[in-house]
Amino acid sequence: MTPAAVLSAASGVALVLLSLALLLTVLRIIRGPTLPDRVLGLDMLVAIAIGLIAVIAVRTGFYLYIDIAIALGLVGFLATVAFARFILARGLSPERRAPGATEMPQAKPSSTRPRAGQAGRRKRKGAR
Repeated sequence: MTPAAVLSAASGVALVLLSLALLLTVLRIIRGPTLPDRVLGLDMLVAIAIGLIAVIAVRTGFYLYIDIAIALGLVGFLATVAFARFILARGLSPERRAPGATEMPQAKPSSTRPRAGQAGRRKRKGAR
């Protein structure tokens, strides 16, 4: 078997498996019971799309697609962070909506502790 035949067979199998994963992820996004599940599905969708783009780049030999996959990864990461901040800001996480769940109190900053970098700098009388 020649290396070109192995590469062609491997990329064909990879495309089939990634397409199946893409379909299952879309089903998960549609059926996701909560918003965080859907956001996680969208993040997975971006990862699968990056894999598909990479396999197509190797199969066709047009390696500019790898740059497109990297850009998609950066945009997908920023979108996931933005969705996560939205979920936390709106209080839509499943832990807060669960019946009987109590909200955890926020830790208040202590005013008696010195700030970072000021631990050894106590003022003395008469010293500048």
